[in-house]
Amino acid sequence: MIYVETGSEDVYFNFGLEYYFTMEKRLPEPVFLFWRTTPTLMVGKYQNTLEEINGPYAEAHGIHIVRRMSGGGTIYTDLGGWQFTFIDYGDTDEIHFQEYIAPVIDALRALGIPAEFNGRNDLVIGGRKFSGNAQYKLGGNTVHHGSLLYATDIAQMVEATTVDEYKILSKSIKSVRDRVTNISEHLEKPLTPEQFKEHMISFIMRGSDRRYELTEADKTRIRELAAERFDSWESKYGRNPKFSIVRTGRFRGGKMEFHLEVKQGRIADAAVYGDFFASQKADGLAQALVGCVYERAAVQKKLEECGMQDAVYGVTPEEMAGVIAE
Repeated sequence: MIYVETGSEDVYFNFGLEYYFTMEKRLPEPVFLFWRTTPTLMVGKYQNTLEEINGPYAEAHGIHIVRRMSGGGTIYTDLGGWQFTFIDYGDTDEIHFQEYIAPVIDALRALGIPAEFNGRNDLVIGGRKFSGNAQYKLGGNTVHHGSLLYATDIAQMVEATTVDEYKILSKSIKSVRDRVTNISEHLEKPLTPEQFKEHMISFIMRGSDRRYELTEADKTRIRELAAERFDSWESKYGRNPKFSIVRTGRFRGGKMEFHLEVKQGRIADAAVYGDFFASQKADGLAQALVGCVYERAAVQKKLEECGMQDAVYGVTPEEMAGVIAE
């Protein structure tokens, strides 16, 4: 594995760097990144940005907004938190978290922190979340990234996010404050954020000093990608049409919300939102529904014909059809 120091606290640059080393500059071994950003709201690929964030608050406090290339929910991060990324080269379409989460848990336990994986995509301490993980496939390669609340401003995180009431009620928790925690509160011996970073890198890299230093040519191209793919209105907010029917399903793999325009018994337009995880096939999910008869069996058949059997992690075409045309 090769470590790459991003040298930046700009979220658009750092996501541009992820894309660059996934699609344009392949290193001889898998890549590991450990980075942080100025205050930022990271929205999941399939989410409706306007429904997930407190826009006026974010604007007033200079909080950046970015859409990840991965699924999952919206997170808040700042200079008190850290992000980690694994870029694994290889031809696979399967979503799998454990192999990338395990070394992070081991590194935390080496500090005496009783970190655990909750079985979907979160890491917790005593049931309280401190890390969300997401994964996506690009060009046959796997990008797994996650957040670590280390000394994050929880009050600002609460103000900046619009929390889906279902997520709180379904876990019998009264507030966001009750279900999250900072890693720094659980350390046996205090560490600065920078000391924590060095420990995590050293442990996960197993003491290896294999590194790649960014060239000026790399940085120039990464800035171009950042502007094109992450720091534009279209990438942050995208198409946000109004629909006549909204169907919501909550599955083992996450929440899915189907926005449908139905005319003369057929689906005329569609959009899909949610905090689910999916392969690249799912990018065609909404389009696959267009033109389909608005009936459960027809919807299921169309989804299966379009290869959606394993497109969404933990959700089958039959389950989706049951929600879309219930």
